[in-house]
Amino acid sequence: MRSDPLILAFDTSAAHCAAALLSGDTLLAEAREDMAKGQAERLMPLVEQVMDRGGAALPDLAAIGVGIGPGNFTGIRISVAAARGLAVALGIPAVGVSGLEALAFGTKGPVLCCLDARRDHVYLQRFGPGVARGPTLVPLDQVTEWACDGLRCIGHDAGTLAARLGATSAPARHPLAVAIARDAAHRRQAGGPRPAPLYLRAPDAAPARDTGPAMLP
Repeated sequence: MRSDPLILAFDTSAAHCAAALLSGDTLLAEAREDMAKGQAERLMPLVEQVMDRGGAALPDLAAIGVGIGPGNFTGIRISVAAARGLAVALGIPAVGVSGLEALAFGTKGPVLCCLDARRDHVYLQRFGPGVARGPTLVPLDQVTEWACDGLRCIGHDAGTLAARLGATSAPARHPLAVAIARDAAHRRQAGGPRPAPLYLRAPDAAPARDTGPAMLP
């Protein structure tokens, strides 16, 4: 019987479906599939696959970590809604972790994390004592305003970003779903609101008349 808490994490905030299962500090299983669409249909089968590989069942979980964005609007809602539903059904906490927080996890600051926002923009967040800033959507021609001493860049096109800022670059310490699981494990007992989507960009189009159910706060 395991004594360490089991943490399940998953993310569909971009063109992928990713999940990981953690027991204490031990990674039991992880999976990631790149896909432009179909995350809604694939997420729960992928979760079941990861749980099976880890030799665990959903009632064994102590908490759920979920990627809250920024990224694809529909993808973010898929994961957040799934995490909320599972948390309620199982009576366990769900912890929202942004993709930028996941990139920074395990790396001491000052760190600048970057995700591609397309259309000549990036999502940026800077971590570190006295230098924290963001998260926000930034035009590429304004990224130099995010420079600071001793900065390391992690994430999308980190080498190019570092060159523009006079900084260094480094890879993320963990794959996305694994970082979300590890961060959620640290934060699961802190309490706080339910996971909510992190939207840093307005939607491209007005919602359809036949919209889905509203996501409650």
